[in-house]
Amino acid sequence: MKKFAPPLITTLAACLAGWLLLRWVAGVPLSITLREAARSGSIAEALALQASAEYDSDLAGCFLANTEILAGTLKGSWSGFRGDQQRNIVPATKALLQSWPATGPKIRWSLPSGDGHAMPSLYNGTLYLLDYDEPRGGDCLRALNADTGAERWHHLYAVKIKRNHGISRTVTACDGNFVVSIGPQCHVLCLAAEGGKYLWGINMQQQFATKVPLWYTGQCPLIDNNAAILAPAGSDVLLCGVDLKTGAMLFETPQPGGLNMSHASIMKITVEGTQQYIYAALGGIVGVSAEPEDQGRLLWQSDSFTASVIAPSPLVLDQGRFFMTAGYGYGGVMYQIAREGETWQIKELFRTSRKEFASEQQTPIYLNGLLYTVLPSDGGANRQQLVCMTPEGKLLWNSGSEERFGLGPYLATSDNHLFLMNDIGTLTLARVGPEGYHRLARHALMQGKGRDAWGPMLMADGCLFLRDSTRIYCLEVELK
Repeated sequence: MKKFAPPLITTLAACLAGWLLLRWVAGVPLSITLREAARSGSIAEALALQASAEYDSDLAGCFLANTEILAGTLKGSWSGFRGDQQRNIVPATKALLQSWPATGPKIRWSLPSGDGHAMPSLYNGTLYLLDYDEPRGGDCLRALNADTGAERWHHLYAVKIKRNHGISRTVTACDGNFVVSIGPQCHVLCLAAEGGKYLWGINMQQQFATKVPLWYTGQCPLIDNNAAILAPAGSDVLLCGVDLKTGAMLFETPQPGGLNMSHASIMKITVEGTQQYIYAALGGIVGVSAEPEDQGRLLWQSDSFTASVIAPSPLVLDQGRFFMTAGYGYGGVMYQIAREGETWQIKELFRTSRKEFASEQQTPIYLNGLLYTVLPSDGGANRQQLVCMTPEGKLLWNSGSEERFGLGPYLATSDNHLFLMNDIGTLTLARVGPEGYHRLARHALMQGKGRDAWGPMLMADGCLFLRDSTRIYCLEVELK
């Protein structure tokens, strides 16, 4: 027994020291408050009870508010990943600046951020950003005044994470009443949007036995019908819906087997009057009912998409079609969903190679009847160029060897304009359409020194928000 005493005492002392350090850093006592599934008979309940304590994390965390900083006046909303309708297209309400001065579009504000690619949602003049605070060692959900970038409040919970091509990389979701985030280690947090009150949290590793993806969590939460829609892709639960107000489990889609969490997010589609959630997991793509009467029921499944890494999300078109792509040599597939009698079927319409139409990281855009993507670095002679394709698979044009964009993001306006950014933070404005690509303006926003400028852009009320791995910018891009 004596030989075990020193290690035991050392371990207990280290645990106590770590606990005291967390209390000192956070400024408040820590308490483990992981939400357990509330509904009787929940599939996840047994997993939550059996999970190892190594996954414990204080999601209730600590809170700090600056009551002098109010919400901004910026109009419009960007309620989650790819905007209010998940299309990554901004309605054209005012004319864009068609050229920029040598100094580029006006920078309204910029501020440093934790290392990563996460971008905020926007609602009622407030930006909601999931950041990682390295000095304090925790995920930090920050509410910022959208006009100035000043912080209104933040909520931090402790979790140790090492850099892996950045740390945070998700977009929060907000409906005006609630804000939901997913952290790099699959921690889900729900707060009151206005005051930041902690409502509930889920550790998906513990609750569902979720496997953290290769480059941490890239999945962005979806808010739909007063619920947070998540894809834990654990050992027993594939998708689930959580009541925003109470944290109660509303539905759990059983794991059909062999599907793991990818970096993609859940997209919503309506086919023949039926709402569905599409999720591209590692190992297959599924369609799950989003209708109230049978929400969560698995409608269809395809194992034909076998990419080893999936970062882009399903691109929803019309007529029951969606396009799926991935990098690392994979290419893309156009699918169509249809009902046959009482069952749903999915079929392939056509495939594209990595040199024709594919994407490694960003989700393509479907704009006014045409598809746009930036080819991956292994895309042959047209690598890293913007390319355009019809929904039937006909390639129309590529942007040219002088117009390459790397892994950076792109965002569209409804009147056929695209903002594109390359890896080092050079921003381009172009006009696109069936006739081709025409560059209007270009500016080295980060003086050629930006690093991994991969986070998805968002735009509202004439302001374009973008970032590289360590700084976020707000630009004014519309005519007054």
